[in-house]
Amino acid sequence: MIPAHFSPWANHLWQSTLCAAGAWLLTLALRKNRAAVRYWLWFAASVKFLVPFSLLVSLGDRFAWRTSSAAAQPQWTYMVGEIGLPFAAVPHAVPAAAASIGPRIESLLLVIWLSGFAVILALWSWRWFRVWAAGRSATRLVLTLPIPVLSSPSQLEPGIFGIFRPVLLLPQGIAERLTTGQFDAIIAHEMCHVRRRDNLTAAIHMLVETIFWFHPLVWWMGVRMVNERERACDEEVLQSGVEPQTYAEGILGVCKLCVESPLVCVSGVTGSNLKKRIVLILTQSSASELGVFKKALLSTAAVAALAGPFIFGLATAKQTRAASQDQNTAAAPVINEVSVKPEPPGDPMAPHMFHFGLMPNSTFTAEGLTLKALIQEAYGAESDQVSGGPDWAGSQKYDINAKLDPPSQKLSLTQMQRFNQQVMQPILADRFKLAIHHETRYIPVYVLVVAESGSKLHEATPGNTYPDGLKLPDGRPAGAPIMQMFPGELIAQDLPTQFLAHVLSGQLDHMVLDRTGLTGNYDFTLKYALGPNQPMRGIDGSPMPPPASVFAPDPSGPSIFDAVQDQLGLKLEPQQAPVDVIVIDHAEEPPQD
Repeated sequence: MIPAHFSPWANHLWQSTLCAAGAWLLTLALRKNRAAVRYWLWFAASVKFLVPFSLLVSLGDRFAWRTSSAAAQPQWTYMVGEIGLPFAAVPHAVPAAAASIGPRIESLLLVIWLSGFAVILALWSWRWFRVWAAGRSATRLVLTLPIPVLSSPSQLEPGIFGIFRPVLLLPQGIAERLTTGQFDAIIAHEMCHVRRRDNLTAAIHMLVETIFWFHPLVWWMGVRMVNERERACDEEVLQSGVEPQTYAEGILGVCKLCVESPLVCVSGVTGSNLKKRIVLILTQSSASELGVFKKALLSTAAVAALAGPFIFGLATAKQTRAASQDQNTAAAPVINEVSVKPEPPGDPMAPHMFHFGLMPNSTFTAEGLTLKALIQEAYGAESDQVSGGPDWAGSQKYDINAKLDPPSQKLSLTQMQRFNQQVMQPILADRFKLAIHHETRYIPVYVLVVAESGSKLHEATPGNTYPDGLKLPDGRPAGAPIMQMFPGELIAQDLPTQFLAHVLSGQLDHMVLDRTGLTGNYDFTLKYALGPNQPMRGIDGSPMPPPASVFAPDPSGPSIFDAVQDQLGLKLEPQQAPVDVIVIDHAEEPPQD
C-alpha cells in the first residue's frame, strides 16, 4: 500500500516495465531478423516511459460518453485493472504518528530524485560541451555530402553532431590515415545514422534516463539500443556493396586513432560490442526478412499497446454510464411549484435523517443537503466526483420542496432514482444558477465485493429485522426504504447494496463502486469506530458536529473496513479508476422563498 499521490507514478512505472519486458521478448523472437526492427522495438519501450497509459484510457472514456448506448463492464476489465494497476492508493485515515512521518519521507524522496536528476543533467551537459567545443574549433571540409562536414583538431571519432541540423564532425587527418575504401565505408556508416535520425531517438532516450535515472531498466535499454543501432548501420553499409574486410579494417583504424564519442546522441562508428560487431561483419551473417507470422506478431503487439488502454477506458466508462442510467426511464416530471429554504441549525445530537425523492403525495423533498450533496444526488455522483464551487456550496444546507404532477406509471426503484434526478437538475439550474462541465480524472476508489466468507446481509422482510420499524425523530414511522445514521452506526431498511456503496463513499470520502453482484434489498446495521483523524460525516458525506460522550462511538470498536467485512460479509478493496468528475463552473445562493 502506498500514498494516494504516489500510486499513479508507481502504476506508470509498472506498466512501462511490463512494456519493456514485452519488447525484450519480441526482440528474442526477432533475433535473426534485421537489427533495425529490434531497435525500433526498444525505442517504443523507451517512449512508453514518457507516455502514461492513462492518457489512452481517458481518451476511450471520453469517446464512450459520446456513444448512445450503455453496457455492463465485461469481466476482463477487472483482470486488466488488477494487472495494470497493482499499486492501489490507501485513502483512509492513518495514525497521527504515521501521518507526521509521511510528508518527511515524501520530501526526502523528492530531494533524492532532484539530486539524481541534477547529477545526470550536469553529466550530459558536460559531455555535450566537450563535443560542442570540438565543433567550435573545427574548419569546413568540401565533401559531396548532403550535410556540412567539419574537420576538428580533437581526437573524437567521426560522428554526427546535431539533431535537427546535423553536421559530420571528422578528426583532422582521418582521410589520410585510412584507405579510400575504408574512409568511404566510415562515411557511409555515418550517413546511415543521419537517414535513421539516430541522434533524435538517442536524445529522447537520454531524456528518459534523466527523468527515470533510478530505474536500472532504462540504462540497460540504452545499451541495447546502441547495440542494435550500430548493428543496423553495419547491415545497411554491407548491403550497399562495401567489402566486409575493408569495412572492418576501417572501424578498427578509427579505434586506433580516435576516442569514442562521449554522447550517445552524437552517433559515431565505434559504439556497441566492437568484437561482436567485427565478427558479424566478417562472417557476413545476413539478417532474414520478416515473415508473415512475425509481421502479424508485431502488428498484434502494436495494436494491443495502443488500442488496449483505449478499449479499457471505453469499457469502464460504459459501466459507469450503465450504473447511472436506466434504459426504461419514466416520463419526465412536471414541476408546478418549488420552495428552496436554508436549513436552520438543528440538534447536533439528533440522528442524521436523509431524504431525497418523491413522497406519496406527489411532493418532492430534499432535506438538509448542501449544494454539493444536491449535485451528487441530481447527477448520481459521489463526494469526490464533485469539484470546485464557492465555499458555501459544501457547508450551507437547504430544504427543497416541489409540487409535481403524479407519475403516469408505477416506478421501480431505478426509475424512481432517475425521476428524482430529472426533478432536481432543472431546480439547480433555475434557483442556484448552476453551470457545470464534466472531466475524466484518474482517482483512487474502493470496490465493494463479497468477502471470501460470503455475504451476511439479510433480505428485507417487512416486520422481520426491525419489528417496530424505524422511527423519525418525532416518533412517526419512517417507512421504507430508509437509512438512519448515528455516529459510527448505520441502520438500513429495505435498501440495495448500491445505496450502501453510496453511503460508504460519503464516510470514506472516496468513491465506492458496487461490484458485489447482489441484486436484492437488504436490512442491516453497521457499527464501527472512527479513526483518530476521521471526522463524522452524514450520509451525504458532509461533516457532522462531534457528539456528546453518550452518543460517541466506542473508540475500541472495529474500523469501518473490518466492520463491513465482519458484520456484512462484504469487503472494501482499494483500486484506481478513470472517473467522470463534475466541475462546478458557476453557482449562486438561491433567493429566499
